[in-house]
Amino acid sequence: MILNTGSRTDIPAYYGEWFYNRIKAGHVLVRNPYYPTQVTKYFLSPEVIDAIVFCTKNPAPMLDGLSMLSSFDMLWFVTITPYGRDVEPYVPPKERVMDSFRRLSVMAGSGRMSWRYDPVFITGKYSISYHVEQFGKMAEALSGYTNQCVVSFIDLYEKTRRNFPMVRAVTAQEQEGLINEFSKIAKTNGLQIHLCCENEGLVRENVDADGCMSKAVMESALGCRLDVPKKKPARRECQCLLGADIGTYNTCGHGCLYCYANYDKETVIKNMKMHDAASPLLIGNIREEDVINTAEQKSWKNGQLELF
Repeated sequence: MILNTGSRTDIPAYYGEWFYNRIKAGHVLVRNPYYPTQVTKYFLSPEVIDAIVFCTKNPAPMLDGLSMLSSFDMLWFVTITPYGRDVEPYVPPKERVMDSFRRLSVMAGSGRMSWRYDPVFITGKYSISYHVEQFGKMAEALSGYTNQCVVSFIDLYEKTRRNFPMVRAVTAQEQEGLINEFSKIAKTNGLQIHLCCENEGLVRENVDADGCMSKAVMESALGCRLDVPKKKPARRECQCLLGADIGTYNTCGHGCLYCYANYDKETVIKNMKMHDAASPLLIGNIREEDVINTAEQKSWKNGQLELF
């Protein structure tokens, strides 16, 4: 199975101590976001967890303790975008994040690293030419430390529209122009671009529409075939393996205006105050009315390993 940590929050940036405590304890509890009294228990064992997937805008807080995860396979998706504090108010300076990316790549291996340049949106300040320039600079800075980059264009979720009312969708013509330029830059820097839930008409020689955490991406990183159970995707066009996420919505402190996982700033502040690094839950503790169910876990690795 794949253990996800980053579809709901940014654990490496804000909750690394808690995560390492869970690794020591050997299990983690996750509250169902839609049925709050339902809690799932996952055992944190490399015998059943084929990979831990991290998605973060700041991996630095977890780097010093990374040796604690030496028995696990890991995949790291690090988001580095060209936006300033007007859009991403609490994300560290991008040069610092790129330095952490390079350090992490040396530790985890470049094949286990993916640079996320998303979501892409267009404004007067963040123009097409600005994106092309910044994408080029970042691709050059990360060249050799990863061989893949995930690109997606902004989705106007209800939360996004409320918290970022001035944003608009990126037109098909703008998408075409950007991907044409990104493709050239990526080729120069040895990068394969994975489009996440985007138009297949944007596919190029080094640009695919297979998704960011697809079965193929996982198999390539792990060097073996995976027998993944059939499951309805989160979205019809999404091929990513997004189940078993141990995060909690409304707990990410970056404050990005485009975020789909946070309702508002006040809710995030309230929840973060309830965090207890010693708790088996990311936020709060077990309550009397909670019902704890143990997840069915097994390895998806095919018995016959097939290296890529």
